[in-house]
Parts: sequence; structure tokens; C-alpha cells
Amino acid sequence: MSIATQLAEEAQMNPLLPDTVEIIIGLLCFFIVFGILGKKLLPSIEKVLSERRDAIEGGMERAQTAQAEAQALLEQYRAELAEARHEAARITEHAREQGAVLIAEMREEGQRQRDAIVTAGHAQIEADKKQATAALRQDVGSLATQLATRIVGESLEDHARQSGVIDRFLDELEAKAAVAQGAAK
Repeated sequence: MSIATQLAEEAQMNPLLPDTVEIIIGLLCFFIVFGILGKKLLPSIEKVLSERRDAIEGGMERAQTAQAEAQALLEQYRAELAEARHEAARITEHAREQGAVLIAEMREEGQRQRDAIVTAGHAQIEADKKQATAALRQDVGSLATQLATRIVGESLEDHARQSGVIDRFLDELEAKAAVAQGAAK
């Protein structure tokens, strides 16, 4: 056998080189399958891809809208918080002012009560002084009358005479005390 015949037989048996009929049938089947896929499957794929694109773009738009709304809401909360802080500071300042006014009023009331108590105390002291002076006058007058009765030897039991002697004696004592105070100053 010659090499050419061997090559021809090998060419017919070469699996890498199919028959022409097989190539035509294979190409025809390929185009039919490709056409069916192109007509039926490709629009479905494009529809799904379009829906996905719309969903993604819509989702991004919704996310941007939600983010803008969240930002606006955040700004609103910050403004409300600033307003609340301002209001709290105003209320605190008002409370301080009212506290200062109350303290001043309470001091004035305390001063007024103190003055009233001091005035009442002075009045009470003056009344007690007058009462003590009257009691002392009576006691001194009684003692002076008894002493004068013993010294003079006559009875000073007469009430009118007794009162006159006592008053005169006490007036002389008060005059001497006033002169002594004037000299001491």
C-alpha cells in the first residue's frame, strides 16, 4: 500500500474532519436551535434583565429618596432639639429669676417680721418698765412712809398725804438721776 492510499483512508477515518453532509446537517440544526432560542428564550432573558435593571434603578431611586427623607427628618429633629434646649435654658433662667424674686420677698418679709417683733419687744419692755416703775414707786413709797413715820414720829397714814410725800420724794430722785446722767455725758 502506498502512502497516498494510506493517507486517503486516514482522511476518511479522521475524526477531526467530518463528512460534508454531517457538517451541513449540524449547521442546519445549529441555526434552527439558535433561531428557536433567539425567538423564544432571548426575549424572556431580555425581559428578566430589564425587570432587574428597573428593580435595581428603582431601588436606588427609592434608597436615595429614603435617604433624602431621613436627612430631612434628621435636620428637623436637630432643629427641634435645638429649640428644646433653648426653651429649657429660657425656663431655667425664668426659674432663677423667680427664685431671686422669692428670696428677695422672703428677706423683706423676714425683715418686716423682725421689725415687728423688735417693735413688739420694745413695747413689751416699755410696758414692763412702766409696770416695774409703778410697782417700785408703790414699794418705795410704802417703805418711805414707814421710815418717815418712824423718823418724824407722827403717823402718815393719811393716803393723800402719803401719796404727796412719795411723789415728791420720787420726783427729787428722778431729777437727781437726770442731772447725774447729763453730767456723765
